[in-house]
Amino acid sequence: MSLESAIPSWLQTERTVPARQPPGFKPSFELYTSRFPKTTKDLVMAVIGAQYATAAKNDGEAIRTISTFISSDVVNPTSRPGFHEVAAVTDNRGFFNIAVVAYWTSKQSYEDWATTSGFRTWWNGLGFYQDVRNGWFLEIFYPTIERLETVFSTAVPEGVAHLRESITGPIQEHVYWGSMRDRFPISQTDELLGATPTHDHGRLRADSASRSRRVRIPGRKNLAVIRSGQDWSAAVPEERQLYLDSMQPPLVKGMDYLRDRGSEVGCLSCRFMEMLDPVTAEGGTDRTFCLAYFDNLASLEGWSREHETHLAIFAEFAKYAKRLGDKMSLRLFHEVFVLEEEQQFFEYVDCHEWSGMLASL
Repeated sequence: MSLESAIPSWLQTERTVPARQPPGFKPSFELYTSRFPKTTKDLVMAVIGAQYATAAKNDGEAIRTISTFISSDVVNPTSRPGFHEVAAVTDNRGFFNIAVVAYWTSKQSYEDWATTSGFRTWWNGLGFYQDVRNGWFLEIFYPTIERLETVFSTAVPEGVAHLRESITGPIQEHVYWGSMRDRFPISQTDELLGATPTHDHGRLRADSASRSRRVRIPGRKNLAVIRSGQDWSAAVPEERQLYLDSMQPPLVKGMDYLRDRGSEVGCLSCRFMEMLDPVTAEGGTDRTFCLAYFDNLASLEGWSREHETHLAIFAEFAKYAKRLGDKMSLRLFHEVFVLEEEQQFFEYVDCHEWSGMLASL
């Protein structure tokens, strides 16, 4: 089967920044990517969540409130999320975080939804007229189409790929160091360098330490956002046990490192979340994902290529794949955005000071 470029033909241009792909390189296995309609200019991913002191305090009310806005029938169907799902994690401070992860086909669709559903008015009122039963967080990403890339081990869509026109492949830009960067259309003409933030960290840290009810975090130039997922729900018992015994331990260790010591490698926030059943909001789905924010793409690449925690994940997967061959049912995916400052929004209401991007201060 012939290989395709991850960059669609209508976004290809003459490179002024060299590709990282070695001459004559042929990937050793197949991966796929999303193709969005040619008319797509931008997309939106929003993480809308609640934070409880413990999982036992989660009464389900917060996620029901969020879901009411997500499914509001007063919103034009074209402005509703094209896809959404629910996930949760207990963080390293023992707080339980549950969130809806939702996607829109354009920034305009998101803005229309936020206004018409009443979500924006409700969100802006938090902390003023509600009792403090739990914290809230809102993280929104507005990537333009040239600033996102996706890969999948199968043709089954995940995350933002639910908004795609098609899944295409196999693609040629993968399995070599730098392939993630090469899949971004914007990487053809932009080195995607980060920058030192100019906002006053000390002031924001003081505000959060004093339990300010609402804290907004400024965006960062070329922030890298990665959502990387694992789905072993279709595995037969033997493969399921192999995944839990061999693949999951180094994965959890790597995610814990990024969560607890990520600043050493430029990781500003990392949540390793479990997908929840859409009806019961219970776990046990055999699906997880990492949602991490790096100060720039080079930092994400550096951790992937050089750090012992990711090298251990990579090595274990190689053994796992070799052992199972074409019988492997584990599905893997990731989506990555590299964002301008104005393409990010982070706001936290009554959350502890190590929540999400608050931890970057």
